[in-house]
Amino acid sequence: MIHDYHNKRRFHHKARTMAKTCLLFLLSFLLGHWLAYITYPASAAASADGNWGLSFQQEGQSPVGNATSDYLQQFNAHYVADTQDKVLYLTFDAGYENGNTAAILDALKKHNAPATFFLVGNYLNTSPDLVKRMIAEGHNVGNHTYHHPDMSKISTKESFEKELSDLETLYQQTTGQAMKKYYRPPQGKYSEANLTMAKELGYHTFFWSLAYVDWYEDKQPTKEEAFKKLLGRIHPGAIVLLHSTSKTNGQILDELLTKWEEMGYRFASLDDLVSNTP
Repeated sequence: MIHDYHNKRRFHHKARTMAKTCLLFLLSFLLGHWLAYITYPASAAASADGNWGLSFQQEGQSPVGNATSDYLQQFNAHYVADTQDKVLYLTFDAGYENGNTAAILDALKKHNAPATFFLVGNYLNTSPDLVKRMIAEGHNVGNHTYHHPDMSKISTKESFEKELSDLETLYQQTTGQAMKKYYRPPQGKYSEANLTMAKELGYHTFFWSLAYVDWYEDKQPTKEEAFKKLLGRIHPGAIVLLHSTSKTNGQILDELLTKWEEMGYRFASLDDLVSNTP
């Protein structure tokens, strides 16, 4: 009898311990889902503020951005095209000129590849002839702001608009044309308020789905390092970000475009992406 009594006690103790464990697991599970919900609401499914970032899950497939295409669409913002067509959209950020843009333009012309150059005030002031060449050869010029500040820290629409409108004015004075309403946030820093302001000003905002560390002038990637990232992570509908200040990009672009063509890719303008977006 005593033996049975102790067995029953052990059984009930184990049962209570298991029940507590299951309850704690259930509570943790529900808490995790609740936190996920309040942090990533269904309408956004991603961060509305911060630095643009990407996570590459599978070679040849679009990366996951820290905001979804559906979320960005409400702001006329884009980071990748929703397509399985092997089409690429080439973009270049140009903060200043250091002798590499001519080679980049030569390679684009050779491959009949349209691109969009996102410029700042310094570039327009110092290199008007190159800007005019971009236009003459069929490329778009987009707005990268006049001073290249952290736009996510600008809280008023007046200040936000001034950074864009000052560049628009300088562009028109330089080229005699109105600037395309394409905007790229400096350093990829943004906020939901910024995206709203840009849309209200008639702009499409462009992030990217492929880039690599090419902007340090004194620490340029090797050709092998560049090809590893730019060939290994290419995917249909990619918006590619390169910097025109990169010596490596100037040297490899012709070969890079050739390799992408050999992989079955073609090049299109952001105009096509915008016109095909619902």
